[in-house]
Amino acid sequence: MNNILTVTELNLYLKSAFDSNSLLRDVWIKGEISNYKSHYSGHMYFTLKDEGGLLKCVMFKFKNISLKFMPANGMKVIVRGKVSVYERDGVYQMYAEEMQPDGLGNLHLAFEQLKARLEQEGLFNVVMKKRIPFYPTSVGVVTSSTGAVLRDIINVATRRNSGIPIKIFPVAVQGENAAPEIVNAIQKINRDKCVDLIIVGRGGGSLEDLWAFNEEIVARSIFNSAIPIISAVGHETDFTIADFVSDMRAPTPSAAAEIAFPDRQNLKDRLSGFSSRLKSALANGVKIKRGYCEKLEMSSAFRQPFDRLNNYRLMIDRHLYKLTQDILMQKEKTRNRLSMAAAKLNSLSPLMVIARGFSVTYETTGNKEIIRSVEQVKLGDNIYIRVSDGYIGCNVIDIEIESHRRIYEK
Repeated sequence: MNNILTVTELNLYLKSAFDSNSLLRDVWIKGEISNYKSHYSGHMYFTLKDEGGLLKCVMFKFKNISLKFMPANGMKVIVRGKVSVYERDGVYQMYAEEMQPDGLGNLHLAFEQLKARLEQEGLFNVVMKKRIPFYPTSVGVVTSSTGAVLRDIINVATRRNSGIPIKIFPVAVQGENAAPEIVNAIQKINRDKCVDLIIVGRGGGSLEDLWAFNEEIVARSIFNSAIPIISAVGHETDFTIADFVSDMRAPTPSAAAEIAFPDRQNLKDRLSGFSSRLKSALANGVKIKRGYCEKLEMSSAFRQPFDRLNNYRLMIDRHLYKLTQDILMQKEKTRNRLSMAAAKLNSLSPLMVIARGFSVTYETTGNKEIIRSVEQVKLGDNIYIRVSDGYIGCNVIDIEIESHRRIYEK
C-alpha cells in the first residue's frame, strides 16, 4: 500500500513514459478520418480509424495552417506526429504535425479542392472576365527576369509591334516566395495604373514547379485586378488555378504575346482595307445622290416649280368661293328667320290691335295705368284714350257695368 498514486500522478507518469519513447515521439500513422471537427480557434480535432481500432488526434492551428488541402470525414490520410497522454482526461492521443492524403497526391488534391471552392464562389464565371484591349498603350509582364519566358515575350512583341512599351515586373515563379511576390507585383501595377494589360506567366514544369500559380492568394489577386490579365503558365497541356481565374488563358507565353501585341503590318493592311472600303462607299454614295438629283432635275416639279403653287391657288379660290356662298346662304336663312320673327312679333303688338280700330284708355294721374275695369274710374274723372294716330282727352259722364247699367248724375 506504500505505492498509492493519485490519478494526476499516474497520468503524469504515463505521459512521461510516452514522451520518453523514441518511437512515439515521431511516428507516422495512416487511417481514415472520422468525427472531424474544425474548432473556431483554428484547431482540428478528428479520429483516425481502421478495421481494428481508433486513435484520437488533434492538429493545432499553427501546424494545420500550412496544409494544402482540407481534411474531411472518410478521407484516407497519413499523419506524422507524436503520441502522448492528455493528463486531464487520462487518454492518449496523437498530436499531428503533418498530414498528407494516402493514395492521392497532396498537391493534386489541394488543386482540386481549391478549384472547386473558387468555382463555387464565382471566380471562374465568364461574365466576370474583363475585355482584353485590342491595342494596349503598354503591357506589364510579371515573370522571372532570368527565364526564357521574358525573352520569348520580348521577341514576339518586337517582331509584331515594337511601338507598344513593355514594363517588366520581375518575380520568383517557384518556391515559397513566389506567390507573395506575384501578388505584390499585381497589386503594385493596379495601384500605379501604369499599363493597360498584364501578362502573368512562366515556363513549363512539374506540378510542384507551377504551384505558386495554384495558390489562393494569387488567384484572388488576379480576380481582384482592375487591369485585364492574360495567364501564360507552362505548356499547352498545363492548367493552373491562375488560368481559370484570369481574363484570358494563353497556352504558352509566346501565345500570350501574340494576343497582347497586335501585329503592326496586319493593322496597316486592315487600315488600308478600311480606307479602300470608305472611298468606295463615298463614291457609291455620291453616285446615288447624283442620280437622285438628276431625277429631281427632270421632274415636272423642278422644271415647272410654279405649277404646284398655281394648283394651290386654284384650290384656295375654290374653297374661298364655297365659303362665300355658304356665308351668303347662312345670311339669307338668318334674314328669313328674323323676318318671320318680326312678323310674329308685329302680330302680337298692341299697336296692331289699335290700328284695326281698337283703343287703350289710360288714367290721367299717377303712372297713367291702363284702365281695365270700371272700378278704376268714377264720374267726372278725366281720362285719355289712345287710338292709332294719337290721344283723346275725355271726361267720364257715364259708367256701365256689364251686368247692369248705372248712370251717375252730377
